Amino acid sequence: MQKAHQFFSARPVFTHEEFAEFLADIRERSPRTVDSLLAYHTRMGRIVRIRRGLYASVPPGADPETYPVDPYLVAAKMSDDAALAYHTALEFHGKAYSVYQRFTYLTHRATRAFTFRGHSFRGVPFPKVLRDKQQEFFGVQKADRGGLMVYVTDLERTLVDVLDRPELGGGWEEVWRSLESVEFFDLDRVVDYALFLGNATTIAKVGFFLEQNREILMVDDRYLERLHAGRPQSPHYLERGSRQPHRLVSGWNLVVLQYLFERSWGEVT
Repeated sequence: MQKAHQFFSARPVFTHEEFAEFLADIRERSPRTVDSLLAYHTRMGRIVRIRRGLYASVPPGADPETYPVDPYLVAAKMSDDAALAYHTALEFHGKAYSVYQRFTYLTHRATRAFTFRGHSFRGVPFPKVLRDKQQEFFGVQKADRGGLMVYVTDLERTLVDVLDRPELGGGWEEVWRSLESVEFFDLDRVVDYALFLGNATTIAKVGFFLEQNREILMVDDRYLERLHAGRPQSPHYLERGSRQPHRLVSGWNLVVLQYLFERSWGEVT
């Protein structure tokens, strides 16, 4: 029993499989033992069941009904290949303009959206081009969170990902204001990843963003030239269907939202 306590104290969030492996290591191999021990410790208030196969540990003396469970760890444990991404990655790195209660992770698994204690969790597939090239973890790093190692997209990949899918980054204003809070990007990695995805519209979005922040990010011509070669051959809309005023940025063949071009939100105090 003492060893179980040691397991819980070292793992703020854990899976059924991880607990089963722990019991196997101490020669408790019966599946019934796994389930019965998890049920026992749940009744005793030492752990909380988040969803089927996923649990959170509760420190001694804490109330299992109210003890805060780290939502980043929950998202990271939603599947064995989960990688925190998009706006969740921005928040993880401390670069999100706004704090959300929605947590997004990349995974190969088909998953349904899930809510736990006011936080929602959504798994989205790795981009198809990465799956086809078996490069799903391009630009994904390991990071410590509460003593556990989690996967999260680095800032360079996150920049491209949220420009590629702004709806997962909180919308255009949130994306722009979040990215503009980052003091430094490895621009070779940004450009390499954007070109690797091979989407001309996304390449133009990345080029436009870097051009708008050229001085702050010290963007050399060579980065823009590499991106410029992959831009669309005809004008593409940054956001189709929007009724807001647009403006053509001819250098990138990109039709952008006027307020984004002007950063008009900066006038609001």
